[in-house]
Amino acid sequence: MNQQIELAGELSPEQCNQRLDQSIAELFSEYSRSRLKEWILDGCVTVNGEVVTKARLKMRGNEVIAINASLETEERWVAQDIELNIVFEDEHLLVINKPAGLVVHPGAGNPDGTVLNALLFHCPEIEQVPRCGIVHRLDKDTTGLMVVAKTVATQTKLVRMIQKRAITREYEAIAIGQMTAGGTVDAPIARHPTKRTHMAVDPFGKNAVTRFRIAEKFRAHTRLRLRLETGRTHQIRVHMSHLRHALLGDPIYGGRPKPIKFSSEALITAMRGFKRQALHAVKLQLIHPITGEQMKWQAPVPADMVEMAELLRQDTLDNPDDY
Repeated sequence: MNQQIELAGELSPEQCNQRLDQSIAELFSEYSRSRLKEWILDGCVTVNGEVVTKARLKMRGNEVIAINASLETEERWVAQDIELNIVFEDEHLLVINKPAGLVVHPGAGNPDGTVLNALLFHCPEIEQVPRCGIVHRLDKDTTGLMVVAKTVATQTKLVRMIQKRAITREYEAIAIGQMTAGGTVDAPIARHPTKRTHMAVDPFGKNAVTRFRIAEKFRAHTRLRLRLETGRTHQIRVHMSHLRHALLGDPIYGGRPKPIKFSSEALITAMRGFKRQALHAVKLQLIHPITGEQMKWQAPVPADMVEMAELLRQDTLDNPDDY
């Protein structure tokens, strides 16, 4: 079964001198580069109203891009009765509060048992929407709010809103080390050169901007509120590691717990048992893509992070001379 895909967007001035395939991969990031290149070669892509079949064609910036193509329904995606914590739902979109341990999209090592499989069970018609309406992701062990499109029209508008930074996404995190002030990390991110499942700060990577402020200081940790300006893979985790303040519990980017002298047994035990990055998508705010209504949702910080913060708070009170 095929579905018709109609996409439109405008390149930014910063995309001057980029290849067409690179540019539209950024513009329509919900589709793979290989899929987009295939559509270029098949004559499904127009630039300023003219069909272009050269993927390497250099852009000048500000071009209007349109794609009219067909997409085969992915047969391997199956509906599964997996519980979803739905915060909001109407006929156009839904917002979920994702728990730790739940993968968003099927992939290598996770062929099913994902948010996508749960969405197909909850809302079978979402199969007609590319990637079943998933327009942004959270890492497996990151908790919190995600918006999902239920129709192609909603998905197209949500993707444009993300590209224009018109959706506010705020996170709560616990970082290792005592930080003195908030700030902005403006550091491009690319695939790690040798560890292919990892990301890294790279001057030749994609633009990535994270803003953060200090919510609370502990003796040897800092509770943060962060806002994404862009949405690169592992962005907050990579940026905080880049600042030498990896997130507590992050198994990939250096957040494994280190003993702190004079810590209580309760804190030492809790830190050893904290097996995920301390990161939670706490706030999501957007203008409804269809109704135009201003909407905002908040998801309570999960119990494991609340308990960890309380232990770190008590540790700070118990060791005032070390603070």
